[in-house]
Amino acid sequence: MAPISEVEALVRGHLALVDREVRQLARRLPAYVDREDLLSAGLTALVACARTYRGTAAFAQVACVRVRGALIDHLRGLDWASRSVRARARELQAVEDGLVAALNRTPTPAELGQALGVSEREVAAWHNDVRRAATISLQGITPETADLLVRERAPGPEDVLLLRERLGYLRDAIDALPSSLRTVIVRYFLQERSMAEIAAELGVGESRVSHIRAEALVLLRDGVNAQLDRDLVTEAPSGRAARKREAYFAEVATRGTLRSRLAA
Repeated sequence: MAPISEVEALVRGHLALVDREVRQLARRLPAYVDREDLLSAGLTALVACARTYRGTAAFAQVACVRVRGALIDHLRGLDWASRSVRARARELQAVEDGLVAALNRTPTPAELGQALGVSEREVAAWHNDVRRAATISLQGITPETADLLVRERAPGPEDVLLLRERLGYLRDAIDALPSSLRTVIVRYFLQERSMAEIAAELGVGESRVSHIRAEALVLLRDGVNAQLDRDLVTEAPSGRAARKREAYFAEVATRGTLRSRLAA
């Protein structure tokens, strides 16, 4: 371990390195990712690197690698793919799908809570967790950020291309939504407006906005899956509703090209 005086000198001399790495990364992230948290993660990595530095390579190079790794680890901690959120999202989606099939309509928060065995407030909290997670996909992921987040799990360039294609289909699916559904998705997820604000804009109650959001999310998921894996599409009753869904799937398919999706 380096002497304390040397550690302090190394840290003081390379504070700008941390600031630079944070600023470069922050430009590619959604606004809600706290820059101070990133700085804290980067500075912690810088101090740890200084303490273990042996002088066998240029410190700036070693520190840069350590700081970048710490920032990526911090982002992975925010990533929606954490086990708890992923499990909660699966459970919530399964219950919602079951109720939609049984009721032939979007379930109310009270019905969801009853089926899940939790209160309406807890249902709202679950939705909020999933919403924050989904925001990363809808708003915050650029091809560069996606590459950072999945590099260890999927180092091949084909994996990044597949992710870009999925995100491209997601954007096409949002654009193809009926007007009211698209408005709710854009306001709620991308612009982070409250349910009350959206309800006031549309002239409806907050419960109606919640129903529209749930309906739109089911349609978005199926719209993307219809392009990539038809087996994952939720079965729907026949008739006019089924024809409207198929028309929506076709609209998603023709909204863009492979080139535009990979460039999204």
